[in-house]
Amino acid sequence: MWGSRRDRDGDRSTVVCIACGESLSREEAREYDKQGDRWNRRGKEFEYLCKECHRGLSHQPRDGLEAVLTDVEAAADGGREAFVRAYQAEVRRRYGDREADAEDPEERRD
Repeated sequence: MWGSRRDRDGDRSTVVCIACGESLSREEAREYDKQGDRWNRRGKEFEYLCKECHRGLSHQPRDGLEAVLTDVEAAADGGREAFVRAYQAEVRRRYGDREADAEDPEERRD
């Protein structure tokens, strides 16, 4: 009825790892969905990781991380440095300044 994924996706048999830039066959890649819902496929463009880069990822929960990254990406002027500055500012805005919170209270008395 629907056919295989390979038939539905046409000639997209080669993908590029978003972490290292290696070109590899789609069958050898790990599919990655920024919103975390890879089963809802309509209208989405997926990203791919090679197996080595996928193994190197942290597989810990990332609650809210993708929303922060999406918001920052939309707000950043462009370029890596602007993105990093915008990310750091957004994290401080949402979660506070952990470094300042971790300082010794005795040092803050001055």
